[in-house]
Amino acid sequence: MLRRDFLRAVGASGCAAVAGSAIAQAIPKGPVRIIVGFAPGGGTDVLARVIAPKLSTLWNTQVIVENRAGATGMIGADYVAKSAPDGMTLLLANLNTHALAPALFPHVPYDVQRDFTPIVHIGSTPNILVGNTNQGPRSVAELVALCKSKPGQVSFGSAGNGSIQHLALELFKIAAGINAVHVPYKGSGAMLTDLIGGQVNYSFDTMPSAGPHIQNGKLIALAQTGKVRSKAYPNVPTMEEAGYPGYDVGFWYGLAGPKKLPAAMVQQMNADVGKVLAMPDVVDKFERAGTGDGGGSVQKFAQMIEVDAKKWAKVIKEANVKADS
Repeated sequence: MLRRDFLRAVGASGCAAVAGSAIAQAIPKGPVRIIVGFAPGGGTDVLARVIAPKLSTLWNTQVIVENRAGATGMIGADYVAKSAPDGMTLLLANLNTHALAPALFPHVPYDVQRDFTPIVHIGSTPNILVGNTNQGPRSVAELVALCKSKPGQVSFGSAGNGSIQHLALELFKIAAGINAVHVPYKGSGAMLTDLIGGQVNYSFDTMPSAGPHIQNGKLIALAQTGKVRSKAYPNVPTMEEAGYPGYDVGFWYGLAGPKKLPAAMVQQMNADVGKVLAMPDVVDKFERAGTGDGGGSVQKFAQMIEVDAKKWAKVIKEANVKADS
């Protein structure tokens, strides 16, 4: 599908005027599944489980979070892409599934623009560089010095080959001129267990998944990857402040459905998720996870997907990042 056709289609989904009676029938009566393409405990899973019970109440039907982990989220995404467009199977999409994987892997089983209906942006967050409490370095400078003194011996875990954690590491290796080991997992949950246990040393994990372990003292935070410090971690410097100008790695989450999802349904889901994101307890949970700026139109989310797909494809090509490195 051409870019203009894609944006016109999602614009129509977000802006179409629908009669009240049609809106009332827009949400499926049966259970709705939100598919998470990663194991439980990761950032995508955490946020899905915050919004699911709220949507259950609004929609007066059961909303279930279902984990289908593997292939950097592509297994779950492909499952949703091939599901019926009845609104009963949705995807908690993220930067991995919709921007990084298509640029990194030669055989992605779906086409982001052709096979999905964007619904709404859930939120965005920087990543955070974390290590277990037994690690000596407490700053980026100390970590770089360690990596240079022990080339190829310091390990960094990720949610999988081609994940944002992996890409953040590859950019760090280039910027700092270091040699470190990448250890891929099937999601942040299992990786964090090993990180806390010392089986891996560090990770550029997402804030929603790493945050609880930082707060309970099981992980230490060395730096965050946004342009400015997150409100959730005002005392943790950015990578730019640590001496790496231009290092900016953010991560977003959003709700998507299969292609040909009815316009009235998309409009209603977009509006309802917006209501959920404005609830004080949800705002509090998202802020503590370092996540914000969610909501907005279907068109906004569609453009975000398209812009980031182009941005990261360019970065991946220029940095010569490989999914299997």
